[in-house]
This record gives sequence, structure tokens and C-alpha cells, in this order.
Amino acid sequence: MVHELAIVNDRQQGDAFVRVAVNEPYQYDQLVNVEPLSVKKFNNVVRQAYDYSCGSAALTTLLDFYLGRNFQERQVMEGLLRFGETERIVQRRGFSLLDMKRLVTALGHPSGGFKAEAKDLLELDHPAIAPIEYAGFKHFVVIRAVYENRVYLADPALGNISFTLSRFLEVWDNNVLFIVFPNGHKPASGLELREEDMRYVSDFIIAENSFKEFPLMAMKYEDAIGNKIASLSNNAKSSFVPQLDANGKAIRNEDGNLLYEVKLEDAADGVNSDEFNVRVTDNPNESLVKELRFRRK
Repeated sequence: MVHELAIVNDRQQGDAFVRVAVNEPYQYDQLVNVEPLSVKKFNNVVRQAYDYSCGSAALTTLLDFYLGRNFQERQVMEGLLRFGETERIVQRRGFSLLDMKRLVTALGHPSGGFKAEAKDLLELDHPAIAPIEYAGFKHFVVIRAVYENRVYLADPALGNISFTLSRFLEVWDNNVLFIVFPNGHKPASGLELREEDMRYVSDFIIAENSFKEFPLMAMKYEDAIGNKIASLSNNAKSSFVPQLDANGKAIRNEDGNLLYEVKLEDAADGVNSDEFNVRVTDNPNESLVKELRFRRK
């Protein structure tokens, strides 16, 4: 008994105690193992080992979890260096889709690079590697599937993530897809969407929390920027700017905080229609999504 009380067994990573029946006479602690989010988000995704190795990690993800091969990223990197354009790889410190095509051809898999459009993404029936340009960086990701206008990705840097289709089209580089085909073998299911993969935080929730976090962006519904924009007829965009008095000086309230107002710009003045904040429809069954764009001054 003394031995059992004195010796504490080492816990495994993710072990935690959950108290069951809290505030009840029969409450007890139960040991459960919780998979850390940092591990879970990289489920069936090969994490890139180096800043420049997103291409090899994306290809390894595709080979292992879709084509059923069993490679380490280092093996794929060595293969890309052997079959690819070695001098250019060293020069640009990264791999290209042509390097990937040469390697998978040597492995016996047919492949192809394609120029595609949004409709092609909706009809995509194979996982595909796609180049994106995000936050000023070139990057490779694996498109797992497109479901309900959302693009689900296996990202070698961030793990399993998703974009709205419209946002993905903005960052998609040159609209290129690189597809490796199973070559007659039944593909593995590692990149298929699961229920937990389709959980995401909606953009409007992020915006709502941002308004709570940053008071300057908070809006009262009775003042209603949304109402002012919705009263327009597809003919303007807006900026959120400080109110100015007749002398051009910013107006403040009793607490010393700046007061803001909506500044509208007419489409007749050359505003790009893609920047419109509102769209009006006569169809009562159509769902409209409004986007508010705030520009820093």
C-alpha cells in the first residue's frame, strides 16, 4: 500500500483528469487522454521540416495519405533533388511542380498540371496540389475537397485548414492544379473529409469578436452602418472615418473618444463593381451576405 501511494506513474502526453459529477457526493476524477490540438490539426498532413520544403511536404502528404505509399519527407526531398532540376532547385531554394511531376513519373504514377477555374474546383474528384500566394509568400498546399463552397486544405505549415471558395480564389496562384493519379490502385482514404474536418469558425463570428475586442470598431445597430449600406442600390462602397467639424478637426465625445461616420463613394465616380458592399435582389428566397470593408487612414 505504501508503495502504491508513494510511486506516481509518469503521465502520457495529453493525460488529464476530468472531475465527474461535480458537487455530488459521489464525484470522482477520471483519467482521460486528450490529443493536443497542435497534433490533431496535423492529422494525415506531413508537416514541412524547413521553411522552403512546403513542396516536398505537400507531395509526401499526397503520396502517403492518398496514394498509399509510405515515404518520409526527407526521402521525397532526395527524390526531387535527384529527378528534378537540381541547379534550379538550389538556386530558388524550393521545388517546382515540374520537379514533382518528374519524381512521381519515376515512381510509376501518371500526373498532370492543369489550368482550372472555380467550377473545376467544385467538380474536383482527386486531391490536388495547388500553389497559393498568401501574406506575400509562395506556398504549396493540398486541396482535399471542396464542399458547400468551402475549400478544405492539407497545409504543410498550418495543418488541416479551410478557406471560403471566394477567399481561396484570391490567393490561388495562376489557377494551377497538379494531380497525381492512383494508376489503377484503390486510393487510400487519408485525405477524405471527416465530420470533424468540416468544423470551422465562421467569418462573422470572428468579426463580431473583433468588434468586442476593439471598441473603435464597435457599432450600435440603431446607428446601423449596415442599414445605411443596405439602403443603397448596389452603387457604392464605404469607409469608416472620423467625423470632422467645419474646421476639419476630429470630433470627440464626452469621454474623449473619436466619433466615426460612414463615408460613401458613388459608383459613378469610377468605383470598381467588385468592391461594392451590398447587392440587392428581388428574389425573397435568396440569401445575401454583406461584407464591410474598413480602410486604414
